[in-house]
Amino acid sequence: MKHRAPLPPAVAATRLAVRRALAAMAHDRAEVQDPAAGRPLALVALSGGADSLALAAALAFEAPKADWRAGAVIVDHGLQQGSAEVAERAAEQARLLGLDPVVIRGVQVDAGAEGPEAAARDARYAALCAIAADTRAATILTAHTRDDQAEQVLLGIARGSGSRSLAGIPPVRGVIRRPFLGISRSDTEAACAAQGLQPWNDPQNQDLQFARVRVRQRIMPLFEAELGPGIAGALARTAEQAREDAEAFDTMVDEQIEEIVEPAEAGIAVSVAALHANPAAIRHRLIRRVAAAEFGSELSREHTMSIAALVTDWRGQGAVFVPGIRVTRSGGRIIFSRQIGSPRA
Repeated sequence: MKHRAPLPPAVAATRLAVRRALAAMAHDRAEVQDPAAGRPLALVALSGGADSLALAAALAFEAPKADWRAGAVIVDHGLQQGSAEVAERAAEQARLLGLDPVVIRGVQVDAGAEGPEAAARDARYAALCAIAADTRAATILTAHTRDDQAEQVLLGIARGSGSRSLAGIPPVRGVIRRPFLGISRSDTEAACAAQGLQPWNDPQNQDLQFARVRVRQRIMPLFEAELGPGIAGALARTAEQAREDAEAFDTMVDEQIEEIVEPAEAGIAVSVAALHANPAAIRHRLIRRVAAAEFGSELSREHTMSIAALVTDWRGQGAVFVPGIRVTRSGGRIIFSRQIGSPRA
């Protein structure tokens, strides 16, 4: 009797991650199933790199067993010479894996004030969501790894972006799912090697003009050398804990916001007593939620604290001005109103 060779650990890990992602959506099958096709469709966002190629191979293997269809989408940002050929090579690899449909979508990237990385990301996710709608896909899987998560946490710390940023890359956001956040980059590379897959090495991943590349090439190796191995895993665990806290706080804000906010003649009013009764973490989130939801304004820590002082350090001070908003205290209420001359006025 022939004995089957043991599955390489990296291949087993990638397949298990995809299997769990598909199983997590089992309760949604009635909602996501395409009546015309009979089975729901999962698409992998494929660049041709080791991470997404390992994900494509795992999805191709696991989807039929879970009664899913599996396809791929390749977004061509057009930012590098020969990008169309790279996209076509990734598409051919997807077809060889048995994925269908395989969609290539070109996008226009306008760097603007955000910079090329952020602009490319925005264009990519807009394309992914559009393709999901066009193909009636139930989900799009992206191949962010534990290493990507660790890098994101470090970037959040460097920017002083608060606990929501420290929560890192969410495992699920809308139609997007990220099953590889518990998988290391070395695992995806090993999985590709074990399956005879030839990944594309993006030259931008070596370009030190990008902050993320500097974190990957310089900061993480330094941390590993000085603090010992396992830093990426520790940072990823930090992200999980921060995400749990942020989600709990968001739930508390959702439960309160409708009760403590009311229309005012000049804008929106929030009860001083209700804000004062909350701990600072909830109070500050309530303030930021009002600013974002009603005025489209993203408040910095300094802006939030200036408004909070009208609640906790009231001495009869005048209005606080933050981007697009004038905030005053009057008759037991904090009044948010749009600044005259604000772009959205």
